[in-house]
Amino acid sequence: MPDPAILRAKRLSKHFSGFAAVLDVDLDVAEGSIHALVGPNGAGKTTCFNLLSKFLVPTSGTVHFQNRDVTGLQPAEIARLGMVRSFQISATFPRMTLLDNVRVGLQRRSGLAHQFWMSRRALDRLNDRAMEYLDLVGLAGQADQPAANLPYGHKRALELATTLAMDPRLLLLDEPTQGLGHEDVEQVTELIRRVARGRTVLMVEHNMSVISRICDRVTVMQRGQVLAEGSYAEVSSNPEVIAAYIGEPEDEEIPA
Repeated sequence: MPDPAILRAKRLSKHFSGFAAVLDVDLDVAEGSIHALVGPNGAGKTTCFNLLSKFLVPTSGTVHFQNRDVTGLQPAEIARLGMVRSFQISATFPRMTLLDNVRVGLQRRSGLAHQFWMSRRALDRLNDRAMEYLDLVGLAGQADQPAANLPYGHKRALELATTLAMDPRLLLLDEPTQGLGHEDVEQVTELIRRVARGRTVLMVEHNMSVISRICDRVTVMQRGQVLAEGSYAEVSSNPEVIAAYIGEPEDEEIPA
């Protein structure tokens, strides 16, 4: 039978000058699920996320994506395999239009490799598909506007559209609602639910209200290790998880 886990980490560890930021983490992300990685400050979740997405090299352990060992690959290589991540800080091209931003993602997928010197006619064949992604995130009506004109919440939506243009099998979202107001949080939460159809999402997220509404499974980390895992209802009622969240503040995590 095929492995139901699209992403699997085994005994994943990362040490910084003898300090174990992540220690022997096992993680299975089921295909087609929305999976959250959570924990108090200093829990190691961001370091773990960077290990999974290959922005950090593990001290030990393995990462498998679609049953392939990707432990030694670079971020660009796993992106080409279908594992694509976003970042806490919105990453867009501010002087380019929304349409052109999404076409950048489509160029990579179509083999044009961001060839900005190509004729407009050659790139215009990507317009219909780019508009589909903008429509998916509710931005089709602003396609000709520079990205710099967007409010922050809409920039996060544009980043989602650009990421989706790379056709990921697994979408890694790093704090997708970070810095958003209540209304924007609601919009981005609904967007994640919408774009997750037919895809797998692994997200680091602090907003437990968001997690409770859209996540199928939650992994809770503390001091670099997995503390608990299960549905939101299971982990939110776990005494160890409750103690971790209301206990003494932990040291800030070592910057990745």
